[in-house]
Amino acid sequence: MAKKRERQRLPEAGKVCVVGSVNIDLLLSLQRLPHSGETVLAEGMVTQPGGKGANQAAAAARLGATVSLVGRVGEDAFGLQVMEDLRSFGVDTTFVRVDKTMPTGLAVVMVDAMGRNAIAVAPGANAALSPEDVDSAKAAIAGAGVLLVQLEIPLATVERAVALAGRFGVPVVLNPAPARALPEGMLSKVALVVPNEVEALALTGVRVTGPLRAREAAGLLLQQGASAAVLTLGDRGYVARTPAAAWGSPAHRVRVADTTGCGDTFLGALAAFLSGGAPVAEAAELANGAAALAATSLGARAALPDREALMALLSVRDSPS
Repeated sequence: MAKKRERQRLPEAGKVCVVGSVNIDLLLSLQRLPHSGETVLAEGMVTQPGGKGANQAAAAARLGATVSLVGRVGEDAFGLQVMEDLRSFGVDTTFVRVDKTMPTGLAVVMVDAMGRNAIAVAPGANAALSPEDVDSAKAAIAGAGVLLVQLEIPLATVERAVALAGRFGVPVVLNPAPARALPEGMLSKVALVVPNEVEALALTGVRVTGPLRAREAAGLLLQQGASAAVLTLGDRGYVARTPAAAWGSPAHRVRVADTTGCGDTFLGALAAFLSGGAPVAEAAELANGAAALAATSLGARAALPDREALMALLSVRDSPS
């Protein structure tokens, strides 16, 4: 008979500054994803706030972190919608500028009956997020426990944010998504890099087909300068590596409705607990649970877990007798 193991409490969350994208997502529910040149009729359509930066900020705030977001939206109805949604999660939008010339970023997300997705993004105002916008948020970066950045904004802006964090001694978590080449030496300025399989391939040339190859890719990321690497593997969980250790964990078993935003939830949770002082190993385990819960509803933010929901998932687990 299996024994029960109970987690007493979650670690505290700290202050997180996110520099990244803010989008509106157009979600299409399909029985299956279309092939090239094929038209498939959608069974449902809904618009929801999204964007990697905004999703990660909302996920971190939902888990108790004090979160500031640096970004841009358009002067349009979508911009108003996403700003209101961010504030509903408790995200500080002081440094989200309203761009009068560019529309709010738009993502078209197709989700099949198995919860798998395909996504196309029009950056809109995200493409105008500038190094000067980052400079205006200098105090928020300096006061954060973690700076969290992604690549849906100009690389020059990411570089400025990373440089400022380095000046203030703030550890940087980099989500190298979408996959693209990084400026030389950037990983040496990063405390933790968190790619998925596609992004790991772009950065290391290693095709991640399982945990062993994931560890190989993580090792190459350390050789490129990162202090630690965590590879998210979808329904296979994650693999992590530091110079001292390598480990991983399978994904939690949940009823999957939509995997959109699971990676962003992982990143937001990871940053939230790291900023509160949790070690990488513990923060990654908690992020793994949060990502699983995010898959249980349609859309990137519909099932973002709070501390109570995450505690309920993790508090009682079966372990070998």
